Amino acid sequence: MTRDAITDLAALVPGLAGRRILVLGDLTLDEYLYGKATRLSREAPIPVLELRRREVILGGAANPARNIVALGSHAMLVGIIGADPEGAQLHELVEAHAIDGTGLLTSATRPTTRKTRILADEAPRLPQQVARLDRLDRMPLHAEEEAQILALLEQAIPHHDAVICSDYQLGLLTPKIVGRVRSLCAAHGTTFCVDAQGNSHYYEGADLFRCNNREAEAALGYSLGTESDFARGLHQLRISLGAKLVIVTRGPDGLALEGAGLAYHHIPAARVSEVYDTTGAGDTFIAVATLALSAGYPALAMAQLANTAAALVVRRYGNAVVTPDELRNALGSAA
Repeated sequence: MTRDAITDLAALVPGLAGRRILVLGDLTLDEYLYGKATRLSREAPIPVLELRRREVILGGAANPARNIVALGSHAMLVGIIGADPEGAQLHELVEAHAIDGTGLLTSATRPTTRKTRILADEAPRLPQQVARLDRLDRMPLHAEEEAQILALLEQAIPHHDAVICSDYQLGLLTPKIVGRVRSLCAAHGTTFCVDAQGNSHYYEGADLFRCNNREAEAALGYSLGTESDFARGLHQLRISLGAKLVIVTRGPDGLALEGAGLAYHHIPAARVSEVYDTTGAGDTFIAVATLALSAGYPALAMAQLANTAAALVVRRYGNAVVTPDELRNALGSAA
C-alpha cells in the first residue's frame, strides 16, 4: 500500500465514531489468575503456583462491544447471563465500560459462561498460560428466552446502523433468532455482520461474513494451504452463503477477502508490533470492520483499518481494545 493510501486511511478513523451498533451473541466473563511458580508438584509433573492477583474482563460478544465504545460509538449488547455472581460481575463491567446493557437477560437455568485462565507470572518474562477451565452450558435456549430475545431485536434493530452476530457456539444464536436478524436488517437498511466460529450455514445473506482460516476449512470441508485454495474457498463461501462480502482472517498471514463486485484479495498482516497474545483479535477486527461498513467505507479500506486495529491488540495480554489515537498513530507510523 502506498504512503498516500495509508495517510488516507488515517483520515477515515474519526468516521468510526458516532455509529450505533447492536452486538448479539454469547457473553463470557474472562477470569485471569496470575501466580508465581514456586516448585514442582509432588502429585503431578506440573508447577505449583502461588496466587498473586486476579483480573476479570469482558469476553465473548462483549469484547466487540468494548471495542466499539472505545472508538467513540454506541454499542448495545444483547445476550443472556446467569442468575449468579459471575452474571452480576459481567453486568457491572458492561456498565463500567459504558456499554448499553438494556439487552442483557438473566436466565434462571443456565450459568454465566466463565473462562478461567491460569498463568505463571514471573517478571520480566511474559505470563505463560498453564491451563484454562471453562464453565459453560451449550444447551439450546428455552422457548421463553428465545421469545424475549426476539422481542428485544424487534424493538432495537430499527434504531441501529449495524448488527454483529458474535457466535461462540454457546447456543444463543438459534436459526430462528438469526433469521429474524436477517429479515429485520433487510427491512430497516441495517448492516448485517457476522463473526462465527461455526454454523456458517445459519448466516445466509450477510453484508459481511468473517471467520478465521480454520473455521473456513471446517465449513468448506477441505484445507486451505495455498493462495489458490483460499481464492477458491472464499468464492465458494460467498456464493453458498449469498454474502456481499466474505473475509477469512489468517493470523500471521493477514486476511483474504472477496465480495460481490470485488475480486479476491490477500492483504498481509499489519506489522505494527510484536505478537504477545492473539486473544480477542478477531473481536477487534469485526468491531472495526462493522463500524467502517456502517460508515459507508469501501471494502478494501475497511479491511485495512480492521487489519491494523487487530495487529494493535495482539501486543497486550488478554482481550484488549484499540483507541482512535492508537489506530491513527499506527497508520501514521506505517506511512
